[in-house]
Amino acid sequence: MSADIAIAGENVRFGFGTGSLRRDVLHDLRFTVRAGEIVLLTGPSGCGKTTLLTLVGGLRSLHEGSLSVLGTEMNGATAADRVRVRRQIGFIFQAHNLLGFLTASQNVRMSMQLHPEIPSGTWKARSVEMLGMVGLADRAAAYPTELSGGQKQRVAIARALAGQPRLILADEPTAALDSHSGREVVDLLRTLAREHGTPILMVTHDNRVLDIADRILKMEDGRISE
Repeated sequence: MSADIAIAGENVRFGFGTGSLRRDVLHDLRFTVRAGEIVLLTGPSGCGKTTLLTLVGGLRSLHEGSLSVLGTEMNGATAADRVRVRRQIGFIFQAHNLLGFLTASQNVRMSMQLHPEIPSGTWKARSVEMLGMVGLADRAAAYPTELSGGQKQRVAIARALAGQPRLILADEPTAALDSHSGREVVDLLRTLAREHGTPILMVTHDNRVLDIADRILKMEDGRISE
């Protein structure tokens, strides 16, 4: 496999339940995501987009087909393998999932606890640096209730970046934002992909952001077309 391929799926299948109760969700998927690419995953609700994202992120186990993520084969991967892959991924969700009792800086700092390679003495300065990258250095001491929706999502992006991820997975990151805030968020993600070569796989229903994509993968009934 080429070194610049971050994700490669071949004949990926997934279903819930067993025997006569099994419901197949993903059917023989084939796709790739390369370094520096922004790939959007679109399609109607319930077609399997988020399920695929959880398999790529090591949040679920894969047992059918081949799925290589950052050089690790996820079919048959051990729990330790999946944890190792997850530590190399920055996750961004529709719900920013910030802790309300922590400041923006403290929310970003929390993610660094998962990365023993980052010295704890650098956490505070690094969190402010990450917030500066998303234009929120002056809001480091603010609590989530003091931030707008777009600002909360930018804190979530800073948190995702704190561990220097090799891949970003985003699940509907603009769905709860107005058009201006949503545009700011996707433009920021595009800059990250271009300047740092960080590939991004993003699930979205938001037609306003399709122009940032290098490629669009369309899902329907658990199948992908490009």
